Amino acid sequence: MADETDDGSKTEDPSQKRLEEALQRGDVVKSQEVSAWFVLAGGTLVLYAFSVSTGADLQTMMRGLVANSYNLQTDGRALIALAQAIEGRLLGIMAVPLVILVLAAIAGNVVQHRLVWSAEALTPKFSKVSPLAGAKRLFSKQAVVNFAKGLAKLALVGAIMTALLWPQRRRLDTLVAIDPAVLLGITRSLSLDLLGAVVAVLAVVAAVDYFWQYRQWFERQKMTVRELKEEFKQTEGDPTIKAKIRQIRQTRMRKRMMAKVPKASVVITNPTHYAIALQYDRGMNAPVCVAKGIDSIALKIREIAEEHSVPVVENPPLARALHATVELDQEIPAEHYKAVAEVIGYVMKLNRAVAR
Repeated sequence: MADETDDGSKTEDPSQKRLEEALQRGDVVKSQEVSAWFVLAGGTLVLYAFSVSTGADLQTMMRGLVANSYNLQTDGRALIALAQAIEGRLLGIMAVPLVILVLAAIAGNVVQHRLVWSAEALTPKFSKVSPLAGAKRLFSKQAVVNFAKGLAKLALVGAIMTALLWPQRRRLDTLVAIDPAVLLGITRSLSLDLLGAVVAVLAVVAAVDYFWQYRQWFERQKMTVRELKEEFKQTEGDPTIKAKIRQIRQTRMRKRMMAKVPKASVVITNPTHYAIALQYDRGMNAPVCVAKGIDSIALKIREIAEEHSVPVVENPPLARALHATVELDQEIPAEHYKAVAEVIGYVMKLNRAVAR
């Protein structure tokens, strides 16, 4: 039993039910690199689109405060009112950039999986505070991958910064003496260049990490053969019971079919492999198949027909054709009207002859 629950025995792909249960538990594909990339890309967009206007608005506000500082009331409630006014102005200036950053953070999660509301992750577990479990996580494959990923990101970002800033090293030495108003523009330009390059490179890192996390998550959801069979029994029912039910239904259907054989007008046979019982009464559009079967069932149909004096006519081609094209309680196809009419006509003549 222990072997069956071992991770090595989980060789079967997870079922849709297993994946849905994982989602309900809050066990989803989660790449921190994707989330971080969206936030970084959102920050770059904010810096590119709103840094100038936001900086100008902040500058205007601060100039107004400094220029009118001698008129500002800072006693008692006046100080609280001043702080509230400044706070409201700051929120108004920063509202759009903050909204963009929040949407970027949400998008970083939504793009990986649909929104999940689960309290199971908040449930206290001993494994979360167990030193042994903590040591296993510390030296796990995931920890090694995260460490390697961190080193790779550090090397990539360092290489990008070096490639972009090294040619500007002489220019950077002179920034100390540059006017602050000009310095802000230069800093913004360099920052956008750096962020743009970092966003482009980290997009590749995020994509690779997502596929790695997805593979790890998928492997974690895999099932043993036993689990797959148990789930099948729960969702589809026990195959043994289903087979028994199917057998009972077929037996009942066969009994009902055999009960209709005595009412048939004729039974057409192959002579022993096929048997088709047809019923025809005046006023019907066409003969109706009331029973059919092959081998043992065909033999049983013949026996019942002979017991109840139902005519049995041997016509192998017609018997095979009718068995393949007509279902129980259905009229025979139009292409067989002529052949069946000849058989029924022959039976009627035979019955009249016997009656005389």
